[in-house]
Amino acid sequence: MVMNRKTVLWALLDLVFLVVFNIVFFVLGGTKHETSVWIAYGFIHFAYAMLLITPFITRRSSASSVLGFPLYSVSSIYFIICFLVGLVVFVAHPAAYKAVMIIYIVLTGIYAVALISNLLANESTADSIERHEIELRYIKDASIKLKRIMERTEDKKTYKKVEQLYDLIHSSPAKSNGSVRRYELAVLQLIDTLEDDFDRNDMVAATMTMDEIKQNASERNRRLIVR
Repeated sequence: MVMNRKTVLWALLDLVFLVVFNIVFFVLGGTKHETSVWIAYGFIHFAYAMLLITPFITRRSSASSVLGFPLYSVSSIYFIICFLVGLVVFVAHPAAYKAVMIIYIVLTGIYAVALISNLLANESTADSIERHEIELRYIKDASIKLKRIMERTEDKKTYKKVEQLYDLIHSSPAKSNGSVRRYELAVLQLIDTLEDDFDRNDMVAATMTMDEIKQNASERNRRLIVR
């Protein structure tokens, strides 16, 4: 209900310009205008519509606000220029509508190139961000689980072993690739097994599991360093 109310309020805010602009346009100028005026009228509405939909064409990611800023800036500049050119046309009422049409087509072409270029750049950036987040997930998830095990470990010797595993994984290279994925999955699964070993208070099994975790984590890091 709150989201619907918020959406309605934003929609009403977006409509303010259109309502005010059209009231002023028709009250001051009436309905009879040169073709050039109607062209400017149409492009102003198109530019404003593009400004409104720009947030929706921004790729969703953890950095959406950063990625969306260049797009919104480009759309804002395009709208402002279209509006200013429109004001000149409204005042001058030029009969040569072709010149006005060409000006707006050129402006729209420049806008399209700028917008698409930024969209392509954003796709590349978003892919890099998502890939980096996936790469960090191994370190983050493994570190959190080991930290949880450390907090419940009272034996100092065992605590030291778990801490060494934590340091090994926490300081591992963040950048990953497909060749080490099986070692990462093995580490995560073995940490779950280690938690089960501690739940059963089976320290013999826990020691063997910690050795396996160390072997897989070390091999993962070694392969990344070699590559």
